[in-house]
Amino acid sequence: QVQLVESGGGSVQTGGSLRLSCAASGRSFSNYVMGWFRQAPGKEREFVARIIWSGGSTYYADSVKGRFTISRDNAKNTVYLQMNSLKPEDTAVYYCASNRGRVLALRPQMYDYWGQGTQVTVSS
Repeated sequence: QVQLVESGGGSVQTGGSLRLSCAASGRSFSNYVMGWFRQAPGKEREFVARIIWSGGSTYYADSVKGRFTISRDNAKNTVYLQMNSLKPEDTAVYYCASNRGRVLALRPQMYDYWGQGTQVTVSS
């Protein structure tokens, strides 16, 4: 059974930083794509970033490019989202997700497994 467990959310001021973690378990993820999504109140869930577990290729939404960095630690089976220069519009619940190798997938519907989410709040 695949499990994804996020941690690292919290409250920061504009310009601050947070690092989210997603601990993955239940299978080998070597052929998987790991993604981060976020959902603000009253809005749809949106793509933030993704990494191909094998090889480490990354892709970002334009809104976070240059500020967020996705990475993975193979030994710990953990994916990270380093978030710098945070803005109030980054406030949302952040979700870790994975899919079985669909590297072009940006829609939530294309991801198979989800974590429970972690709240990020950025105040001005």
